[in-house]
Amino acid sequence: MESSDVELDLQRSVQAVLRELSAQAPALQSNQGMWRWSLHKKVERDPAKSPALVRILLRELEKAESEDLRHVIIPLLHTLMYVLTKATGITEELYRRTYTFCTRLLTLPAPYCTVALDCAIRLKTETAVPGTLYQRLVIAEQNLTSELYPYQERVFLFVDPELVSPSVCSALLLEIEAAQVQQTPEACMRHVVSHALQAALGDACHASALQRKLKASPRGALERYFHAVVAAVEQMASDPSPSREGHQERLEEIYCSLLGPAAAARGRYCGDPLQDPQPSIPLPSPHITFHLWTDEEQLWKELVLFLRPRSQVRLSADLEALDLQGLWPDRELARASMLSTDSGIERDLPSGADEPPGPDSPETERAGLQRKGGIRKRVWPPDVAMPACWAGPQGLHRRTGVPGGVGELVPGVSRLHTARVLVLGDDRMLGRLAQAYHCLRKRETQKFCLTPRLSLQLYYIPVLAPEKPASCRHSELRELATFLGRADPWYESTVNTLCPAIHKLAEMPPSLDTSRKVDPFILDVITYYVRMGTQPIYFQIYTVKIFRDLSQDPAEDIFLTELNVKIQDSKLPKDGFSPRRRGVAEGPGAELSICYQKALLSHRAQEVTSSVRATGLVLKALPASDTEVSGPTHTPPSAAPVTDHTCLNVSVTEVVKSSNLAGRSFSTVTNTFRTATIQIQSQDQRLLTLLLDKDGRRMFRDVVRFEVAPCPEPCSGARKTKAPWLGSHQLEVEGTKAKPKPLLMPINTFSGIVQ
Repeated sequence: MESSDVELDLQRSVQAVLRELSAQAPALQSNQGMWRWSLHKKVERDPAKSPALVRILLRELEKAESEDLRHVIIPLLHTLMYVLTKATGITEELYRRTYTFCTRLLTLPAPYCTVALDCAIRLKTETAVPGTLYQRLVIAEQNLTSELYPYQERVFLFVDPELVSPSVCSALLLEIEAAQVQQTPEACMRHVVSHALQAALGDACHASALQRKLKASPRGALERYFHAVVAAVEQMASDPSPSREGHQERLEEIYCSLLGPAAAARGRYCGDPLQDPQPSIPLPSPHITFHLWTDEEQLWKELVLFLRPRSQVRLSADLEALDLQGLWPDRELARASMLSTDSGIERDLPSGADEPPGPDSPETERAGLQRKGGIRKRVWPPDVAMPACWAGPQGLHRRTGVPGGVGELVPGVSRLHTARVLVLGDDRMLGRLAQAYHCLRKRETQKFCLTPRLSLQLYYIPVLAPEKPASCRHSELRELATFLGRADPWYESTVNTLCPAIHKLAEMPPSLDTSRKVDPFILDVITYYVRMGTQPIYFQIYTVKIFRDLSQDPAEDIFLTELNVKIQDSKLPKDGFSPRRRGVAEGPGAELSICYQKALLSHRAQEVTSSVRATGLVLKALPASDTEVSGPTHTPPSAAPVTDHTCLNVSVTEVVKSSNLAGRSFSTVTNTFRTATIQIQSQDQRLLTLLLDKDGRRMFRDVVRFEVAPCPEPCSGARKTKAPWLGSHQLEVEGTKAKPKPLLMPINTFSGIVQ
């Protein structure tokens, strides 16, 4: 195919993706989500098309920038970065054009500047050292051993067998296993060596001869070539001023040692026009483990096993005995605060305070315990030895959208592991994920062992059971997926369209012909999502205290999306504790006392107390319309107080009594209001039933009273803490009362919330 025909074909595919984003082609809805996949498959099967596709995508991005078509910028930028990660033969001029475009986007508001900054950082290294992105991605995802780049990643795919059919589970498991059978460590090392040499040497690399030589090499020789290539790439990438020419010379030496000086010289000077077309170098799918979610602590256990293989750790029944190297269970690592007794003014300090104490004086020993105001920072004991293997190398790891995803939370300890937890299901599955996330954060206040070493990324793909005809129950169970699609159009186009394709895959009979190569569409989209979905949207978790007896302590639970309240038909026993109101007319529903803090634009506290007869209530944590997509519940955790940034939408079905000639009649009307906290108590002999996150397994009956409030961070409350490493000078510190931070659960998307 001529170059003009190739560009025309690629241009048509790009335009199809843009039409899908612009919602101008209803006829394309049946193929929604397929256009991006087919576009990437075209360049994967013929790598020579990659430079042409990069030029087309750059033109479209520059056009979108000039015409202010912002809704297509992030999808096109992700598509371009995915092509650049896998491609070889991209000229330095194309890299620099892409980098310059990303720097121009830094003047735009979030999320455009956030995504552009992430791309610009990666492009800067890739321009000087071609092949860096591919090499780091494969090493981390396949857990290849490398001292210079010791990062490891794993995708944990969780499915609730009670919510997803066995046929869907089997089909997904078979597709994952079929794709990963060929992804042996030897094959991945061959891909890394081939890609690095082709990216650096370009046309001077005899790709077919190189791949034949690598396939014929024994394991020991292949490992030597792999480590030599990784060392060359990483050392040049970590150089403050990397040289593309120096990198090319170093890889040329490795290339000559592989094929011999004669073959290398022939490829460099003659170009060998008779050689075969450039072979494709696949980008292996990440290492995915499939899990049926049957145990509440299963997520915690899998993360622990990821950090410490089964051969290195024994799991007790409750994992309380688990502790990582160098961090002891009795060491309090939580931040402590203390009250300042001085005024902070220098002249008010006691005499002699400015004189420096001697090195061995008691004042020197007490210096770490005193300060002149403010909050004391976390102090790490000097005798806690951090293992050398925890310290990561210099250079950039693949960025995640979370501020704490890269770097050190503990001095000397780098996050070398990234766990990408992907859940399939509906809103009920997300409720279970929120429970597991809350329990994990709670554990970390007692055992600070996962957080310093592990970056946790959460992903969600909606999968609902097929219903014929489609009922309103379908839309009720995918409210969070609908919200994510409104917030991020690329998520709507790429991820929300997977559900029908997954059910089609489950209905297809398994193929017994292993010789025929099949492109795994579902796995490819999952891979694209976990690689490019780096921008999180934060969701407030709510805690609910449930009273079945006002004289006893309440039960506690949490919910993420919805709390549904219904009135039971049963009555309280005669000796019930809830006061019976005399003279209350019998009718539908129950008399409820409602006390809540009204949500105002001014953020002032206004408490409202009322008594209504109602047949039910629904408390929803998600915005109900597009105008609320950028609402206060979904802000980064660094933003301000919880009462300013959380909001529940409460709908009360109120009973209205009317009198006429025929007698009394009752009708219902729905009243709505917004609040951050609410307390509800039944005033007559009717009990309540609570349903959390639409999950029938999380139902509470015979409830008299319940209270809902934003769930705080487990470690954000004030408490007494001890510093046992202070030796004979142990002292108890009373924490000052501080406003608790809200517990927000992030779910990764491609762009975050697009304003």
